[in-house]
Amino acid sequence: MNEKYAPNEIEAAAREYWNSRDAYRVVEDQNKPKFYACSMLPYPSGKLHMGHVRNYTINDMLTRQLRMKGYNVLMPMGWDAFGLPAENAAMDKNVAPAQWTRDNIADMKAQMQPLGLAFDWTREVATCDASYYKWNQWFFLKMLEKGVVYKKTQVVNWDPIDQTVLANEQVVDGRGWRSGALVEKREIPGYYFAITQYADELLANVADPEAPGYLSGWPERVRLMQEHWIGKSEGVRFAFPHSITNAAGELIQDGRLFVFTTRADTIMGVTFCAVAPEHPLAAHAAAGNPTLQAFIEECKAGGTTEAELATQEKKGQRTGLFVTHPLTGAQVEVWVGNYVLMSYGDGAVMGVPAHDERDFAFAKKYGIAIQQVIGVEGETFSLGAWADWYGDKQRAVCINSGELDGLPHKEAVSKVAELIGAKGLGEKKTTWRLRDWGISRQRYWGTPIPIIHCPDCGSVPVPEQDLPVVLPEDLIPDGSGNPLKKCASFLNVACPSCGKPAQRETDTMDTFVDSAWYYMRYTCPDATDSMVDARNDYWSPMDQYIGGIEHAVLHLLYARFWTKAMRDIGLVKFDEPFTKLFTQGMLLNESFYREDASGKKRWFYPSEVNVQFDDKGHPIGATAKDDGLPVTLGGIEKMSKSKNNVVEPRDIIEKFGADTARLFTMFAGPPDQSAAWSDSGAEGAYRYLRRLWAFGLKHQSSIQAAGTGFEGQSTAAQDLRREVHKLLGQISSDYQRLQYNTVVSGAMKLLNALEDAKLQAGDAAALREGTGILLRALYPVAPHITHGLWQALGFEAQFGDLLDAPWPLVDEAALVQDEIELMLQVNGKLRGAIKVAAGADKAAIEAAALANEECIKFSEGRAPKKVIVVPGRLVNVVV
Repeated sequence: MNEKYAPNEIEAAAREYWNSRDAYRVVEDQNKPKFYACSMLPYPSGKLHMGHVRNYTINDMLTRQLRMKGYNVLMPMGWDAFGLPAENAAMDKNVAPAQWTRDNIADMKAQMQPLGLAFDWTREVATCDASYYKWNQWFFLKMLEKGVVYKKTQVVNWDPIDQTVLANEQVVDGRGWRSGALVEKREIPGYYFAITQYADELLANVADPEAPGYLSGWPERVRLMQEHWIGKSEGVRFAFPHSITNAAGELIQDGRLFVFTTRADTIMGVTFCAVAPEHPLAAHAAAGNPTLQAFIEECKAGGTTEAELATQEKKGQRTGLFVTHPLTGAQVEVWVGNYVLMSYGDGAVMGVPAHDERDFAFAKKYGIAIQQVIGVEGETFSLGAWADWYGDKQRAVCINSGELDGLPHKEAVSKVAELIGAKGLGEKKTTWRLRDWGISRQRYWGTPIPIIHCPDCGSVPVPEQDLPVVLPEDLIPDGSGNPLKKCASFLNVACPSCGKPAQRETDTMDTFVDSAWYYMRYTCPDATDSMVDARNDYWSPMDQYIGGIEHAVLHLLYARFWTKAMRDIGLVKFDEPFTKLFTQGMLLNESFYREDASGKKRWFYPSEVNVQFDDKGHPIGATAKDDGLPVTLGGIEKMSKSKNNVVEPRDIIEKFGADTARLFTMFAGPPDQSAAWSDSGAEGAYRYLRRLWAFGLKHQSSIQAAGTGFEGQSTAAQDLRREVHKLLGQISSDYQRLQYNTVVSGAMKLLNALEDAKLQAGDAAALREGTGILLRALYPVAPHITHGLWQALGFEAQFGDLLDAPWPLVDEAALVQDEIELMLQVNGKLRGAIKVAAGADKAAIEAAALANEECIKFSEGRAPKKVIVVPGRLVNVVV
């Protein structure tokens, strides 16, 4: 052994050892219980930071410990390689997205290698490889055959200068993020996956504990997020009749303006209706109304999602049109509202200002009448401010509502449905917040949609034998639209049906398609004749999925849908893809910026600033190293390249080694909670590993020569074994719960116990046992140093390679104590301690306490009034 801890040398030797033995290659083995653990695949942005280290070390610890427990464990890695960021980078750097992406993959893989992560790289998947996305295309066509894929028009953000569709986050103040052009709303055709066909099953497995596929291994928070997103609503869909006709004299929408509401009990409080800017009534009203037309155009620059509309200012314009209240016959004015989505329901809502916060604000802004129709005894309705007591369905009843008066919510809704139904204007209905998944993207770097457009035959699926439709990888986007539209070799093709000249579809698939099933492809990445094969039956469903809470809805929901669709065409035999889900916390770090006159922020790396601290170590100011001028403290933020507050693992590895990087990120806090980066914390982790190495060096010869029997051991050895096995029990439990921060603290306590033990010459067996348990307990988090010590101290001869060494079991006999120590109190004040036999009864404990010198001293000759014994803890003498 080296006299000093040399992490770079130790870690390089360990990695060479593992690589030479292909230690992490995993094959299917029916003789072992399987365990499939997977971290969500990363986007190949080019650089790892310590947040990545934390995420992957969680998975690595799980994998290594379960392997020691006899499981056949799969831990693969791959790359979510398609997407818009690569196109943006390509435009900035004038390189093809393929080159930029593959270079980044190589860089990130090289950065992962020094961390010693136990990935089976033979199963690596990159979603931009044709061998992978061929199966996206194949499955698309299979679902098209089954009616799960269909085509319809969609409203999108269109940049007229860049000639491309923009994601909502790329629209800033109504303008394209890159071109600055005013963004237009356009309706263009696109392909959809009918995820709503699976809404009931998707909901049941997150909301109903009695459902066969209920995801009990998922965090409740994630289940609730999915339940809300799916959004099952039971209510009434009904129509406001009208006589509004178009230029041809025909009733618009058959003379019925339909709405859906879950609060039909408030129907008598309707004082207006609002329609989406794209609604046929809005278009009709705007035809002779320039002001309204201008407002509709303004709305087109707004968002296209519910989340965006929820945060923007609510605006509206009168249409001059009226519809008829279905129960009272009153005329109800129609408005155009910028907060109404045409894609949600029927593109219209009933306005009940007294009992809907959004409607209340809208009515107050535009002077619309507010009519209270729900009351709670003892509560007074006020027009001065919004109050949501109407939502108290247990106490609220209808008022000012004619024959509905006095009815509570449920009965009132049923009565309204009955009255509406009798008029033929509506019925009870279940609706879903969930929308079908639009997958068409008018961008280049993605999976080509396998459709050919023929002037005579229409949209023709690409024949299966012609898959994959290969994306050309040498194109460089220039901001003037999708380059596939200008690539004749890709675009022009013969129609598979008639043979005449035709053109390929140039839209590509949403990248959520790529990530919806990649984890199954890991199980059989070299399958050439099928999407998945029998190896997927062995490994799936996944036993433990690990990823960020930010993916709790869309990615996980799409993966669940994709699995069910695969099941229904016979590709898999399970209903849900992930048995257990773990959402790890983020790693945080201080951020620093300087704002220029325009308000644009320049973010500084921590290494670029000098920070001033108060006497408690809290940052109170900072200056830039290059000019000495102040920079603003941005606070603790998630490690992010956009804010330059990342700590790169290569810097930590060069200074302290990979084991320190891994150890600190696990010790920083519970893995499911966010934790702040700390330079001093990393240094503390390094000091611990240095102590461990020094301990092994100091006792190397004793440990190597020690036997395995414990006969004749001293009291100190017995005490050491008791402490070691007590800590082992806690550490084993913490591994089971994925509480890896307390695993680390337990390992630290183990080293303390070994260092502090006052062992005698014949106690080497206890020293050897304790050291072997410590190395196995610590190995999953710090594999390099423990591998080196395992070999140097001679454990390999006894247990084999540390990779597959058996996980240590608690020796119950070691926990047995001949004597126990109890705290001694006199009148409730601590006065010392007594030792008694482990099985001593209450009388024996009382006698020992009363005979104790400290008890006699502080009793001052007074007879005890009573003696209180708390078993295993203390004895209190009351005098």
